[in-house]
Amino acid sequence: MRITGLALVPPPTAADCPKVTPELLASVLARYSRSNQGIHTILSKVDLANPDASIDRILNFVDYGHASIGGLTGGLAVALDDVSMWLAYKLFEIATMADGQESSTRYITMDAANVPSAEELGIPADLAACWRDILARSFAAYHAEYARLDALATAEPQRVRLPADAKPAVVTRLRKNYALDRARYFIPLATRTNVGLVQTSRMWATTVKHLDSLPHPEARAAAKLIRDELLKQSPRLMRHSFAEKSYQEQARQELAQSLALGRERLSAAPLADEVWVHVDRATPPFLRESQSMPEALRHRANRYGQQGLATRRMRVAFAWNNMAIAELRDLNRHRTGHRCTPLIQAGFYLPPEISHAAHAGLLADQLELTRELLARGSPAYVYSLLLGAQTPFEHGTHADKFIYEAELRTGMGAHFRYAEHLSAALKGFLAQVPEARDWVVEGTAEPE
Repeated sequence: MRITGLALVPPPTAADCPKVTPELLASVLARYSRSNQGIHTILSKVDLANPDASIDRILNFVDYGHASIGGLTGGLAVALDDVSMWLAYKLFEIATMADGQESSTRYITMDAANVPSAEELGIPADLAACWRDILARSFAAYHAEYARLDALATAEPQRVRLPADAKPAVVTRLRKNYALDRARYFIPLATRTNVGLVQTSRMWATTVKHLDSLPHPEARAAAKLIRDELLKQSPRLMRHSFAEKSYQEQARQELAQSLALGRERLSAAPLADEVWVHVDRATPPFLRESQSMPEALRHRANRYGQQGLATRRMRVAFAWNNMAIAELRDLNRHRTGHRCTPLIQAGFYLPPEISHAAHAGLLADQLELTRELLARGSPAYVYSLLLGAQTPFEHGTHADKFIYEAELRTGMGAHFRYAEHLSAALKGFLAQVPEARDWVVEGTAEPE
């Protein structure tokens, strides 16, 4: 694990903290999520004397939309290289006000060497060899399925949805994405990734306090690294970033709930889809909602357009019983509101193109390791999970944010499983808010 702070104006005590403009900061972090090189390598290619040229060069490569870039132009930025996917997920869960990027699974190293050590993660010493063996077999299964699916898509190109005018390079990229997006369920949650977050020093203090209160050694190690870095830029607020009793107690209770549910529902069999949506339209009697749903939605040119009070005041909670961690890692980043998951394995998802039976031995051994860690009450059970583990996941927010998420995750270029989950949730929402049907654009997840 290595940490790098990025400052808009570097403090005098941080000679290794490069000064960047807000736009350059945003573009560097965007490039960071499309690379496995680490932040220092990317910064070494930036010409600080000519930032505009560097910005244009980076953005021409990553081709992000304006919203995902614009949100990264302020606050205090911290990049954490070589953390587990679990810690990256936890950071996004905790830091509800942060903007950030994580390295895509399409760009990180898929190898048993690319995981923190058992000691760093708190894996019991007597289970470390078993854990390492399962990780190695999981990566082997990933590579075998990736190669098989890539060859299948090459031999049967109709399997991959392609734009009508797709150039050869685009065809190759989408074919490989087809294979990766289906093989990725074998990737261990312990795999190293990179994550960069931007938020105010106030929110950083809360985030670090939360990390420092968790029972996982990796989280506490990250808390110290982040605190030491941000003390250079925000020494006053970061004094309030240490573990605190209320945070520790809530972490203890949440872990106990996860352990109990995990032991009760642990399974390697796939879990059938089930979605739950609850809409609350209640308004105070002295401030009734007077806007129609069409007026709240029809003036938007796209999902980034402003919605009216009719949706912005409407509360929506939605949940799935079977969110694979592969999808949870992204859906967990949607704001605002709060997300809730016990992060357990209530089932194991594999797409139709991959046979459970072909990997029964691996999945059985992974299940038994998880069972043993749960029985011991070990918080390190999360590091035995693979991205195919299915867990309940709930998100509570407002209707305007839900509509944005539904349109995004079923829209152009959306992952096939995102589209299935959000399509089902949108159907549940429209059953309760039918007057929105003509104004919410459900996509078909066509390739971009």
